[in-house]
Amino acid sequence: MMRHADILLVTGMSGAGKSTVLKTLEDSGWDIVDNLPLRLLGNLIAASPADAERPLAIGIGTRTRGFDAQQIVDRIRDRPNLGVSVLFLDSSQAELERRYNETRRRHPLATDRTAADGIESERAVLEPLRAFANRLLDTTHFSRNALAEWVRETFAAPGSADPVLSVYSFGFARGAPRNADIVLDMRFLRNPHWDPVLRPGTGLDADVAAYVQADPAYDAAIASFETMLATLLPRYKAEGKSYVTIAFGCTGGRHRSVHVAERMGAWLRDQGFSPTIEHRDLGTAPQDSLEGARRAP
Repeated sequence: MMRHADILLVTGMSGAGKSTVLKTLEDSGWDIVDNLPLRLLGNLIAASPADAERPLAIGIGTRTRGFDAQQIVDRIRDRPNLGVSVLFLDSSQAELERRYNETRRRHPLATDRTAADGIESERAVLEPLRAFANRLLDTTHFSRNALAEWVRETFAAPGSADPVLSVYSFGFARGAPRNADIVLDMRFLRNPHWDPVLRPGTGLDADVAAYVQADPAYDAAIASFETMLATLLPRYKAEGKSYVTIAFGCTGGRHRSVHVAERMGAWLRDQGFSPTIEHRDLGTAPQDSLEGARRAP
């Protein structure tokens, strides 16, 4: 993973992916400024504190008012202590023409000419920045998702791109949550509701937890949940998913689902995540009519 520069200047050919890069950086915790007039660029760079909590990315290109590639290079060279890094995005002539043809947008340097003419002109205008850039990325064969993933892998600070995790318990008898990404049904475990001593308690109580854990299927089930989440969560992160909700359900939402949600929340913390835990139906009264038929112990 590349170490953060204090400031990252994102530039390059129009249509090569600058908007995607900036959006992905913003989602990864960066501050973003795009198409700032060139006369203000020096002030912004000079005013950026060295100890800023969030790194800064500045998008600049031929659409920028007063754009002058050589002037930008000279300003960065004049202030080497500011830690400005330059990412230049490029793509082949044919691919840029294809992208403009698909979007039907006008090229910024060819409002009354073909996109091909504008691309050729822009390449010449940008050459000083291309030659000066710390990093050159050819996006010819990148899809938008592949480019976003490259940005996350290259520039995201550790943990900054982790999805926001929510662990949720609920009772199926009161309706399943609609916003859950993963729903796991705990009704295969023996039900504390049918023990008169345990019925008033909840999955937060030690005696209820011990009763659920004593089910012969419990240990294998928990191990399988851990394996599944260890596989899925890194993949969700790689896909850029911002929020992941994991819901554990039982019949009433007071015993089994609550305990397992707490157990898995603790495991996720041990793995370096910071989940929030919510128990939707914890405060509801136990009702025999919701629990269905009693299963033999």
